[in-house]
Amino acid sequence: MYYFLYALLYTISLLPLRVLYFLSDGVYVLVYYIIGYRKEVVIHNLNIAFPEKGKNEKIRIAKNFYHKFIDSMIETLKLLSASDAFFEKRFKGNWELVNKYYDQGRKVQLHLGHNFNWEWANVSFSKHVKYPFLGVYMPIANKALNRLFLKLRSRSGTILLSATNMSQEFSPYRNTQYCLGLVADQSPGYAINKAKWFYFFNKKTAFTVSPAKNAVRNNTVVAFAFITRPKRGYYEIKFELAEEHPQNTNEIELTRRFVRYLEKVIIDNPDMWLWTHRRWKHEWKEGY
Repeated sequence: MYYFLYALLYTISLLPLRVLYFLSDGVYVLVYYIIGYRKEVVIHNLNIAFPEKGKNEKIRIAKNFYHKFIDSMIETLKLLSASDAFFEKRFKGNWELVNKYYDQGRKVQLHLGHNFNWEWANVSFSKHVKYPFLGVYMPIANKALNRLFLKLRSRSGTILLSATNMSQEFSPYRNTQYCLGLVADQSPGYAINKAKWFYFFNKKTAFTVSPAKNAVRNNTVVAFAFITRPKRGYYEIKFELAEEHPQNTNEIELTRRFVRYLEKVIIDNPDMWLWTHRRWKHEWKEGY
């Protein structure tokens, strides 16, 4: 199954990007208008985040989001065949902010959200940062798809760590100089009792503080990041220093800063965040 899937998707990936975007437009119509994939979830989330916006404005954001959501999936196919020069041209970033800490002998953690196109970002990280780049991923239940995505995500040298076995897989690198990328807006899931609650878009929302706790424990430089899309097929990531010396703060304060940061960049770029993500599936109640 894996080899059939790989051969099929590799062949599709050879198509020019403009042709793939034509395909993406067709899939958008199917997903948004016919299947209605998680439209109720998207509108529910937008109602929480933007109660002040009218119905038409929220529908506009939803449509733009679905266009970029489908684009990001189609663009991911290019990872199978596109050259490094292709991504060098189409994905930019202020990499110097991260690399200066390598020269100082420091470790760095990058905290970002579910923001398009994180698959292209992963490739570009490894090509531009001086560090060994550690990327945390959530395994996919389908074995063929999981194997395919492991291949895609490691194509440029990223060292992949499973989120379900993070402690053990991270252990060999703990005392080395690394750059660790963490999608820090993941809903805590089964660890809800260990989560901390912050106001996120004026609603109490559960966040894991593990990324911040690790940074404080190891005094690892923390930078926040968000990706923008100047135009179709081109992305730019901006790193923002969050804390140079985490030992001087604590995991609650550092997580709170990320929550405020994430809220701001989503407000500025509302169609670039993964609104199909059930971010508010947990309701706060006394005892948490």
